[in-house]
Amino acid sequence: MKSFIYKSIIIVIAILLVFEFTIGNKITHMYDKIDVFSSKEGRAESVNKIRNEIKKAVKKERYLSKEDAKLLNQFILKIRKELSEDN
Repeated sequence: MKSFIYKSIIIVIAILLVFEFTIGNKITHMYDKIDVFSSKEGRAESVNKIRNEIKKAVKKERYLSKEDAKLLNQFILKIRKELSEDN
């Protein structure tokens, strides 16, 4: 009976350690990411990063490659066609 209790305690501790170092670590990392977006400072920082990226994009001469522009144009035309069919 004594050995059963010792083995059970060792197995429970091992399972807890494995969980903490694998899944628990990932969950903690995700909670940290969520906290950044839920805090006022985190949202302000995200908005500033987006503004900086938009400023960089505005300074570029061309936003899209010619292939991407052609593909987006075809996609938009297809959506317009489907929307006009519904009316």
